Amino acid sequence: MRLGLVVNPTSGKNTGRRIGLEALTLLRAAGVDVVDLSAADAAGALARGRAAVADRAVDAVVVAGGDGMVHLGTNLCAGTELPLGIIAAGTGNDIARELGLPVRDAAKSVERILEGRTRPVDAARTLSPTGEERWFVGVLAAGFDAVVNERANQWRWPKGPMRYNLAILRELPVFRPIPYVLTLDGERMETEAMLVAVGNGPAYGGGMKVTPDAAFDDGLLDVLVLHRLPVPEFLRVFPKVFSGGHTSHPAVEIVRARTVGLEARGIVSYADGERFAPLPVGLEVVPGALSVLA
Repeated sequence: MRLGLVVNPTSGKNTGRRIGLEALTLLRAAGVDVVDLSAADAAGALARGRAAVADRAVDAVVVAGGDGMVHLGTNLCAGTELPLGIIAAGTGNDIARELGLPVRDAAKSVERILEGRTRPVDAARTLSPTGEERWFVGVLAAGFDAVVNERANQWRWPKGPMRYNLAILRELPVFRPIPYVLTLDGERMETEAMLVAVGNGPAYGGGMKVTPDAAFDDGLLDVLVLHRLPVPEFLRVFPKVFSGGHTSHPAVEIVRARTVGLEARGIVSYADGERFAPLPVGLEVVPGALSVLA
């Protein structure tokens, strides 16, 4: 077996470096030929990974880090025959946790990878205007949460979760419901909403079960719409997302669809915690597009 390994050393407050090195040592001790595909940034790792995949230089890709690294690995392996191994070493690790994979445990993660058993999971795909595929496997955010991400990513300070907390405080006083056009399996919906999320999986953001009944293998996307609310009521509803209790609120609507179109002005969507695409965006679920070493 020849594995391509991509490590994000800064994941989980630098836990990624430690767990990635431990996993590399364990894999090589087991006689695995490991090709290091890590780079100085995600774009460099993606380029190195794509070259290795195109050249058939590896039999599988393994990523060590958080949901962002799973996102990178998905964009290397989805739609191919190459399986993806996940060594969860991030802060949230929502995708690994919801797939039942070990979290922050290099030895158990490597054991799963060496067993070689795979699980097919769905992935969601969009096509850029130039025809380039972009995939995600967890949750796409396209409402208040995406606005906060976009704001936070414009700041260099502070680092870590505090940056997002400050971005929330900055956005809340000025946030207004967003006019959307959604097209779900060809059916058009117009609404004003606080939050729109498209879940291939159930959770994002470190345990927020935004689409709690979404399944990785049902061939459907769960589209959550939190319709227009006063900001104080929004603040009362939003914390319930950690338990999935928000779905009982009358302003929450969840629709399942195979194809999803999202339109709104000035919104940049985030998927698996990564900057994904400005709206409008068209999505389709591809059943079994990704094979996970699980």
